[in-house]
This record gives sequence, structure tokens and C-alpha cells, in this order.
Amino acid sequence: MTTLTANNYERDNSAAVLGVPDYIEEAEYAYTAQDEERAKRRRERIKQMKREKERQLQRRKLAAPLALAVLVCIVLAAVGIKAVVGKHATQKAQSTKNLPVEHLSESAQEAVSMTKAETEAGSGKGKDFEIAVDINLACADITASFVGIQEKQRTFIIEAQALQTLGGKSNEPALVAQSDENTIGSIGDSVSENIIFIDVESGRILAQQEARMRISPASMTKILTVLVAAEHITDADDTFEITIDITDYSFLNKCSNAGFEVGERVTVRDLFYGTVLPSGADAAVGLAKYVSGSQEEFVKLMNDKLEELGLSKTSHFTNCVGIYEENHYSTVYDMAVIMKAAYDNPFCREVLSRHIYTSSPTAEHPDGITMSNIFLRRIEDRDTHGEVLCAKTGFVDQSGSCAASLSVGNDGKLYICVSAHSTSSWRCIRDHVAFYQYFLP
Repeated sequence: MTTLTANNYERDNSAAVLGVPDYIEEAEYAYTAQDEERAKRRRERIKQMKREKERQLQRRKLAAPLALAVLVCIVLAAVGIKAVVGKHATQKAQSTKNLPVEHLSESAQEAVSMTKAETEAGSGKGKDFEIAVDINLACADITASFVGIQEKQRTFIIEAQALQTLGGKSNEPALVAQSDENTIGSIGDSVSENIIFIDVESGRILAQQEARMRISPASMTKILTVLVAAEHITDADDTFEITIDITDYSFLNKCSNAGFEVGERVTVRDLFYGTVLPSGADAAVGLAKYVSGSQEEFVKLMNDKLEELGLSKTSHFTNCVGIYEENHYSTVYDMAVIMKAAYDNPFCREVLSRHIYTSSPTAEHPDGITMSNIFLRRIEDRDTHGEVLCAKTGFVDQSGSCAASLSVGNDGKLYICVSAHSTSSWRCIRDHVAFYQYFLP
């Protein structure tokens, strides 16, 4: 008798008595061995990711003390050079005192002439003056060199950081937007209960309605998921194996999926696009496990990013997918800030702006999987007085249809629109179109 469990098959010793054919038992054993091997590879991958994460943390901890030590060494070296130059200047002044003027350089001749003039005038400051000039010039050179070293060091750090992670870590400040006396509420026949429309360049909130009210961000959560992942991943062409716990998580929570199969090795790049375009929970959890070894550890990084963006008091995430949970919340204002931060990362901007993408071929999908950003595909034929560049939709019962979009207007300026609690995905898009048409020239 053979019993089927959630993850493997177990063999009963009475199988032979009941006449189960040998080839069936062998097939079951083969499946079990394959499953165990897959689980072993998954455990090794998780251990490897944890080790890499620990190494990254150690490097970050050592970076600041190391930079400080280098700075101290440079300062001490500058002080030492200054002392040597001062001594040399004193000796030079004494040695040049008795030398024929014609043996000196033009600048030295001028200095000697000035010194003699001061001495003959009875000021008694000629020697001190020459030494002071030499020392000040030397110190000026040292200061300039030191500033140049600092500038090169900053440039090196920025370039190294950009090379280390996908798109680098942006130096752009977090978006801060304010309403004023011209800010309006909803417009026309808009049905979204929560909405905000921001002129990014001026930081003005042009329209808002319940923009600071707590909502479930649904799959708009994945904007932060790809941003955090991009800031911690160095190789988009590395591969990751989809495991059964990932597909089970997605199935049990009734999530949408990119369509990857258990055991399929997909590129990290495919995980990014699978997270955004089809809003795949399998891809999002795959990114989380690739970065941190578990979704729980990855969520900590997401909340750290919220704090960095100044949103920790009004937003808090408990998963990387957008599944409704009591402590998983945000606001449409906060989601606008997150969208701007993702746009500032070149890699995330490319992912969020892609209309159609086909994943790399695998044994399970020889032709790859074609994915589509429904929001961008539906709005591309609408007149928005510009072009919608980036977008991410979402839906859970608790917040209805919602979406975040970023557009460049005909005036060349960036605008962000975020809405929640719409009655359908089509009405949600229509609300965004209405706001773009109303405010953009």
C-alpha cells in the first residue's frame, strides 16, 4: 500500500503482499529521491544566501570604521607633511640668505627681494614673511590634494555601490509633497474612494481624497518588493529554483502567479518581471527567498526601507506579495512616495515600465512565459496628455481595485497618481485617465 503525503510518497511494507507491481514502487522511490534531492538543493541555496547576507552585513559594519581610519591616516599624513615643509622652508630661508640672487629661481628672487626690503625697512619680519609664504603655499597644496582625495573617495564609493546592486542605490531624496489652497478633492465621475495626484517637480498635491487614510495596499506592495530586491541583488542573470513551498504559499492564499513550476530554474531577472507584470506571488516570494533566505527576513528589509523613506509611522508590511493582513497597511500618499523611489532606480524603472516581457526559456517552458502589464496595455491607447511610464495594480476585497502610476506629461514634468477602493480594474484606470486629462496640459 502506498500513501501520498503533501511533499512525498511513503512506502508501506505490505505493498508486496497486496500485489503492487515493482515498477510502481520503483517510480515512487525515484520521485522520492528526486524530491529529497530538490529539498537538499533548496536548503543549500538558503544557507548560501544567509552566508552571503551575513558577509554583506559584515562588509557594511566594517565600511564606516575603515573609512574613518583612512581619513585619520590622511589627516596625520597631511600634518606630518606640513611639519616637514615648514622645516624645509626654514632651512631654505636660511640657506638662500647668503646665496647670490642670480642662482635662485624667479619666484625665489622676488621673495628674497621682498625679504631684504622688509629687513632694510627695519620691520624685522622679512624672514618670517618668507617662511610663512612657503608654509601657506605648501599647506594650500596639501589641502587641495586632501579635498581631491575625499572627492575621489566619494565618487569611488558611489560607483562601487552602483556596480554592486541592480541600478545602484539612488541619491535622490524621498518625495515630499504638500497640499495648498489650490488642492482639490475628487473630480468628475471618479469612483475611487482614496486618491492622490502629485506634481513631482514642485512637490504639490494637486488633488487628494482620503489620501492619508490607512488602506491595504494589495499588490501595490510589490513596488517596494522589487525596489528592496534591486538594492540587494548584484546579478540579474543568476538563477533560482522555484520550490514547492513557494507554489503552495501562492495556492493557499489564492494569489495570481507568473506561472513558474516547481523545480524550474529561472533567472532573477524573470523573477522581477514576474513580480510586476502578471503580479506573480511565486515570483515575489522567489525574490524574497533569493535575497534573504525567507520571506520573513526580507520583510524586515522592506520595513527598513519604509523607515528610510520616512514612512514607518504610516506604513508597515508583513509580506512581500500584498496579501491582506491586519498589520499590512499603507496609504495612497505613501504608495506615491514608494513609486517615486522605485522610479529613481533605473532597473526598477525598466521593470515597472515594461508592457510585455517573455521569460528566459527553461526545460519546463522552452519558449518562455509571455507576461503583460495590464494597466499599461489598457491605458496606452488613452489620451493622458502625456505618457504613463510606470504602473502597478492591486486588488484585495478590503481595498477594492487600486493602482499606482507615474506619467510624464506633455510639459515634460512627472506626475504620480495613486488610487484605491475603486469598483473595478477598468474604473480604476478610467480614474487615472481622468486625473491626467484634468491636470496635464
